[in-house]
Amino acid sequence: MKKISIIIPAYNEEESLPFLYDKLNELMDHMEQYEFEILFVNDGSKDKTIELIKEYREKDSRYCYIDFARNFGKEIAMIAGLDYATGDCAIFIDADLQDPPGLIPELVKYWEEGYDDVYAKRRSREGETFLKKFTSKMYYIVLQKMTKIEIQKDTGDFRLLDRRCINALKKLRESQRNTKSMFSWIGYKKKEVLYDRDARVAGKTKWNYMKLIDLAIDGITSFTTSPLKLATWLAIPTFMMLFIYSIYVIAKCIIIHTFIQAFQAIILLILFFSGIQILLFGIIGEYLGRIFVETKNRPLYLVNEYNGEREMNS
Repeated sequence: MKKISIIIPAYNEEESLPFLYDKLNELMDHMEQYEFEILFVNDGSKDKTIELIKEYREKDSRYCYIDFARNFGKEIAMIAGLDYATGDCAIFIDADLQDPPGLIPELVKYWEEGYDDVYAKRRSREGETFLKKFTSKMYYIVLQKMTKIEIQKDTGDFRLLDRRCINALKKLRESQRNTKSMFSWIGYKKKEVLYDRDARVAGKTKWNYMKLIDLAIDGITSFTTSPLKLATWLAIPTFMMLFIYSIYVIAKCIIIHTFIQAFQAIILLILFFSGIQILLFGIIGEYLGRIFVETKNRPLYLVNEYNGEREMNS
């Protein structure tokens, strides 16, 4: 009997968990031919999330949990789930039921057909604002333009990963993580499944635009060095413009004997070149900051408590 691990990062999800619990039990009853491990990763929740998960564990040994020592973020919770998952495959799903558990049998069907990474692509996104949808679309366009790796558009974390994909992702231990890009980077045989994403069943989203911007920056700087090449891209047209402007000023002085006031030209040039320098220093600073973090070689997360089939990492 094959074993499926369902990994659920959770942060302050006490309102959603009862609904999710019912859906998961219904799913497992429907798929009796498989063994299940429901692995919650409690990411430092401040509400009763961990208490509810422990209640589920007492009722059903298939429910397991990793309780972080503090909030480390969803990206870290996902790699922790992979570290502790014992199944032949693993499925990431959000606790808020925006990712429908009812789609899991279809993911498993394609896995049984030989696909290693079966990812759910959003056909529609209920409950999200136009601005969020638009910025998400623009982000994927920019990311794809700047990297040579094919990035799946409108695709979140809801997917099934074969054991060899799990083992590949466990080797990627950088602390500045963008798992969506990592899914693309490891390759393997992929299959797309379309679905309509629902609104949250309960509670409030834990994401805000500042966190989404941080995630976007991580995605770009983690998988491409293209921004570092901006210095070259900007330097060439900048010097061409400077050369053309110089010819224009000289020709104007010779032909019509008209002079541009010196202080205006100086101010414009200073502002122009200062802006470019600040932009480039900011880009270099982003990469240097990531080098600084990686050289510390700290553990990605610390576990307060673990309850499952595997021995806890040291």
